[in-house]
Amino acid sequence: MSKESEEEKLSKFDTLVEIIAKLRGPDGCPWDREQTHASLREDLLEECYEVLEALDEGDTRRLGEELGDLLMQVVFHAQIAAEAGEFDIGDVIRKICSKLIQRHPHVFGSLKVKDASEVLVNWEALKKQEREADTSMLANVPKQLPALSYSQDIQGRVARVGFDWKDMDGVIDKLAEEIRELKEADSQEKRAREFGDLLFTLVNIARRLGIDSESALREANRRFYRRFAYMEEVCRKRGANFADLSFDEQNALWEEAKKKVE
Repeated sequence: MSKESEEEKLSKFDTLVEIIAKLRGPDGCPWDREQTHASLREDLLEECYEVLEALDEGDTRRLGEELGDLLMQVVFHAQIAAEAGEFDIGDVIRKICSKLIQRHPHVFGSLKVKDASEVLVNWEALKKQEREADTSMLANVPKQLPALSYSQDIQGRVARVGFDWKDMDGVIDKLAEEIRELKEADSQEKRAREFGDLLFTLVNIARRLGIDSESALREANRRFYRRFAYMEEVCRKRGANFADLSFDEQNALWEEAKKKVE
């Protein structure tokens, strides 16, 4: 087989399905054969976060690689399910294709929409039709999501049905109210509660500004890491112990780091 035809075969989805099936087969890999949906849970979560990291870094080469790792997890779970007679990869693909067609009547049907916001409103209406009558519209938001992502998701969903501040001024006023209530809290339990309300309001502000809260905080964490590492390196070069510096000296070094490190 020529190199070109081999590369063409490796680019086919069916080849990935065949590889995973072989790995799980009688003559396959002992580790792969032992895996279950439960044992792969952490691997799946890790692959999702690695995709997010590649997105945050704007690294398209790595993104392509990480998406492949995530796709492998999808096929792996489908193979385990197929062996148990539950469903197979064809069922997975068929269901998502049907769902995409059903939820895009403005593309695959005759419905007319004027903009993306109307698409979201219609999307929510379609999902409501699919839910049981007594099921909350928030019920299918994964509770395992990071808290910031979960908060932004549920706030976005209720906003689609009109439960939202009319303008940013109302949210800013709410933020000021939450800060005041946090300052006035007189017990640890109340402080924790008010701090949660404050974070919830900040997420609302981020949503309205089109900012993903989880990504914004991850980037802030990375900036802090890079800048603090810079401060540590400066101290090593100057023969100083960071912990021995006064607060003013540490703060001056921090300002230097902010200028030097993005």
